[in-house]
Amino acid sequence: MSSLPEAAKAVVIGGGVSGCSVAYHLAKFGWKDTILLERDQLTSGTTWHAAGLVSQLGPSAGITKIRKYSLELYKKLEKEIDFSAGLKLNGALSIATNEGRWQELKRQATTAQLFDVNVEVLDINQIKKIYPIINENNILGGIFMPGDGQADPIGVTNLLAKAAKKEGAKIFEKSPVTKILKKNGKVTGVIVNGKTIECEYIVLATGMWSRQIGEDMGFSIPLYPAEHFYVITEGIDELPKNIPVLRDFDDSLYLKEDAGKMLIGIFEGKSIPAFNKTNRVPEDFSYGEFPENFEHFEPYLEAALKRVPILEKAGIRKFFSGPESFTPDTNTLLGEVPGLKNLFACCGLNSIGIGSGGGVGKVTAEWLMNGHINEDLFIYDIKRFQNFHSEVDFIKERVTETLGDLYGMHWPFKQHKTSRNKKLVPYHEELKKAGACFGVSGGYERPMWFALNGKKAEYEYSYNYQNWFPSAEFETKNTRNNVGLFELTPFSKFELKGKKIHSELQRICTANIKNEIGKTTYTQMLNEDGGIETDLTTVCLDKDYYRIISSAGTRERDKHHILKYLDKSIEFKDVTDDYVCLGVFGPKSRNLLSEIFGSHFSNNDFPFGTGKNLKLLQTNIWAQRLSYVGELGWELYIPFENAKLFYELIIKHGKKFDLCHAGSHAMDILRMEKGYLHWGHDISPEENSYEAGLDFAISSKKNIEFIGKKNLLKIKNKSIKKKLMTFSIIDSKPGKPLTLHDEPIYCDGKIIGSTTSGNFSFNFNKNIIFGYIKNENIENIRNKSLEVEVEKIKYKILIEDKPLFDPTNKYIKS
Repeated sequence: MSSLPEAAKAVVIGGGVSGCSVAYHLAKFGWKDTILLERDQLTSGTTWHAAGLVSQLGPSAGITKIRKYSLELYKKLEKEIDFSAGLKLNGALSIATNEGRWQELKRQATTAQLFDVNVEVLDINQIKKIYPIINENNILGGIFMPGDGQADPIGVTNLLAKAAKKEGAKIFEKSPVTKILKKNGKVTGVIVNGKTIECEYIVLATGMWSRQIGEDMGFSIPLYPAEHFYVITEGIDELPKNIPVLRDFDDSLYLKEDAGKMLIGIFEGKSIPAFNKTNRVPEDFSYGEFPENFEHFEPYLEAALKRVPILEKAGIRKFFSGPESFTPDTNTLLGEVPGLKNLFACCGLNSIGIGSGGGVGKVTAEWLMNGHINEDLFIYDIKRFQNFHSEVDFIKERVTETLGDLYGMHWPFKQHKTSRNKKLVPYHEELKKAGACFGVSGGYERPMWFALNGKKAEYEYSYNYQNWFPSAEFETKNTRNNVGLFELTPFSKFELKGKKIHSELQRICTANIKNEIGKTTYTQMLNEDGGIETDLTTVCLDKDYYRIISSAGTRERDKHHILKYLDKSIEFKDVTDDYVCLGVFGPKSRNLLSEIFGSHFSNNDFPFGTGKNLKLLQTNIWAQRLSYVGELGWELYIPFENAKLFYELIIKHGKKFDLCHAGSHAMDILRMEKGYLHWGHDISPEENSYEAGLDFAISSKKNIEFIGKKNLLKIKNKSIKKKLMTFSIIDSKPGKPLTLHDEPIYCDGKIIGSTTSGNFSFNFNKNIIFGYIKNENIENIRNKSLEVEVEKIKYKILIEDKPLFDPTNKYIKS
């Protein structure tokens, strides 16, 4: 083995499937000066004991692309390297034993059509042909993916390692990294066996050790290992050799044939966190296992025997229990780690690492080399989390739930039950008394809806009619007719000061930023390729002093993007937790606020798109006249310590004006009625401003080369690939169908696009959907048969050429 180098362009830490994939792709894409450092031997963390399932279909377009690419890569490299990854693609069968699961599977089969993944919807007779040894009891149906199957985890990892070496990367085993070096907030190298290796970039592919590495270094990697179980039976003579992988989600089971034996694995609803005594994974935990816990596994084994009765004839050859790391939302952690420049994460694969390893390595390499990614992968971006998400108390409790989430029902609007009430507004108890059903937004407990008439404020999950629809109907109608009070505290809030701040904002924003105290500007920030990185509002608070407001869930991501480009002379402060924000929206909002604060709210005194300080009860409150629901209204930014008092004032005076509490569901419905977009649903780095219809926020007045402008001009002069449009479903009713996102849109029986958002508007009695249509179809679809498909059923839709509510901005500016 060659000796360790003194320097490298990039260092990948960790020799599991993801680390080897990153090393291969970096070298493949041109960074030959890449080294991989493995503390022990390749696969010695969790990769070696993976079940090795490969599946192409994921919960989003980006994840499906990653999984499809992974499988195709393994097939390609097997031929190029002449080395087997142990691929056995007999397909995968998923069954449903209750109506909700059956709907979920049919939705997956519908979405698969968008990505050219072959998915067959089967009845019980067809299931029996594919899986003759199954017990058909209580099976409603299933879906079969012929291209899926299994692989050998060690084979896949060694295949990637060999391919990486062939491309010029160097791999060093028995080379534990004892320290990551940094200077001025940027990685500079690593120490390995007492030797320093200088580098420009580091990729943390360290699996279940990642959280504690981050803790020791002062950055956040939110994952933690749970005990993960499977058994391997003795050989079974009657076991068909070509049966597909079977997933029985409702019994938390997966079963795969393994050389004449059967592997039975589980993703149970309540898991057991590992390493409870120390909360740390031992540094030398290689090929380690935990003691058998048959009592924990037994109920699931019994379910497996009922589902596949021939298993009763087989003994157990191997009982396995080992650690597998899980994240707070059962999604992978990718991208640059907040707080340390040029340190990238590629970890937290949540027991689906073999099926995703090829793709996450590719994405990580592209992200690292380009500085951004032109795909909608926020679902995997590590910056969706905040620092507290990696604290031991939070993450250990959460993984007891998220392991089971992998096979649990993926209900719309589902909320986690564990690790809750971490961030509360000062009037949380008052919101609860008002009937709030809470969800988590930006780490805060935030009202999703308010129960009416003493009903229980609790979700009853469904793919049809939602039990919160009556609340949403009342809240949306009352906001349009009277006034609604919205809890907006989780909105991300950043303050920026400095002599160069206006010119800096001009350079990193698309719009012409108003440089006048009290003036707001709606804008986007782009990456160099013109993809939409952030969607936000700026407001000039004072001379050389601005505040930025952006989405609740993108706090760390938006902060990271801004700081990436901001001149170092600018003072930047995250003030999200310093102020609550209350939205007072509706035609009676002016009268209500005037009664509390005085006559400051007329059109002349307080025009739309402006803000100013109000003082009451020795408290300075910043009010700005903006409204994400598209109504006359104001956002009130109140110091946290005085917020309860002002909340109570608004409630007290609001009775006179028929004020109602309104939650996030109502806001989402109202913003769609107005035609407002949501970053992460309707816009992302995968879209540009012209495709999204946001070219009005691109300034042609400012003579500044803002980030992304060069490529945006190229896009402007070319035909765009797709366009965002609004549709409504003919003859729809609430929950019939329940539209969400990623549903195919058809013209004359051909898929021409897909949805990004869906809601039922109670004000207009219409099911509204936003969706992107491929450009070649845009001019040809009028007066043709248009449909959207949900759960394999097509519904006729109409084009809505303008927002349903206030298309001329008459009311919002009244």
